Amino acid sequence: MGIVLKKLFITLMLFISGFLLYFAAWPVPIDPISWDSPKDRGYTGQFKSNNRLAKIELLSIGDNHGPEDFAIDNSGMIYAATHEGRILRFKPDGTEPEVWLETEGRPLGSEFDLAGNLIVADALQGLLSIAPDKKITILTNMAEGIPIRFADDLDIAEDGKIYFSDASTKFGMFRKDGKDSTILDILEHGGHGRLLCYDPATKETKILVSGLNFANGVAVSHDQQYVLVCETGTYRVIRYWIAGPGKGKSEPFIENLPGFPDNISKGQNGLFWLAFFAPRNTLLDKFSNKPFLRKVIQRLPDFIKPKPVAYGHIVALDKNGQVQQNLQDPKTNYPKNTSVMETDDFLFIGSLTAPAAARLSKKKAGI
Repeated sequence: MGIVLKKLFITLMLFISGFLLYFAAWPVPIDPISWDSPKDRGYTGQFKSNNRLAKIELLSIGDNHGPEDFAIDNSGMIYAATHEGRILRFKPDGTEPEVWLETEGRPLGSEFDLAGNLIVADALQGLLSIAPDKKITILTNMAEGIPIRFADDLDIAEDGKIYFSDASTKFGMFRKDGKDSTILDILEHGGHGRLLCYDPATKETKILVSGLNFANGVAVSHDQQYVLVCETGTYRVIRYWIAGPGKGKSEPFIENLPGFPDNISKGQNGLFWLAFFAPRNTLLDKFSNKPFLRKVIQRLPDFIKPKPVAYGHIVALDKNGQVQQNLQDPKTNYPKNTSVMETDDFLFIGSLTAPAAARLSKKKAGI
């Protein structure tokens, strides 16, 4: 009996040793960088919790899902990019969706230029221009010798220059197994994101800001003086000056946000609309200066790893980065908010994963 117990003990020790070795040394695709996450103030102050977003209306998008962003043409027709690689077109009120185009990529942010071309940040192909006759042209997939691996969002200045983000030059949007790689870039915090500018006149693509931790939403200011870019992994929005005394310099526009900021867009009355993908994660904040433990997180089975919490949240910011509208829905059935497009009557709200689009009546929301 003693020999049997000894063998069982040895087997158990070998199993425990292997288990510990796996979590301590198994190769992972990230090389985390230590940083100090700002203390999460939660939903307090100008981000005080409410249910102003609860009156959201879901809009059919057929068998599609993930309407990441919206664009509107000169006739008022609305366009949305989906996970399936399609561009959908809606009536001005967001109804009667139809497939307008198959891109064979993953279109994300989009805007119409003055010539009526739909400019698209495609995560798989780069920066695209889709003509009114639906001809697709790749404008750029390289910036100063470095491939654009994750074109994310864009905005177009009045002079025609296209400002757009490359979320991560290391990971791209998808892993080899097809899963979203966004969490890899955020866990690593290695500064692989960039703010770029494509000039249609010269066909050159320049790097304006590098070292961003998941560069995301982009918006040119109403007065054409600066560009805003969301730095999702650091819970903030950066302002880059394109004119005036500060031209070429960047600075924080708003910091220590209560969630992961996604896209940002120009709204009416000089405001910017910002959408939050999810609230911040306590574990990720706690381990921000503990790179080894972030590696351990990556080694966990997927069902144990931290996951985004479904929480509806969008805000409107003024030119000074102050919150003027704060709309939330803690019990939302429309998770992972990615964008906001404002019209006279509605806010159209995007999502990375939802099987529907959404709109909110400004009147009902008190806007």
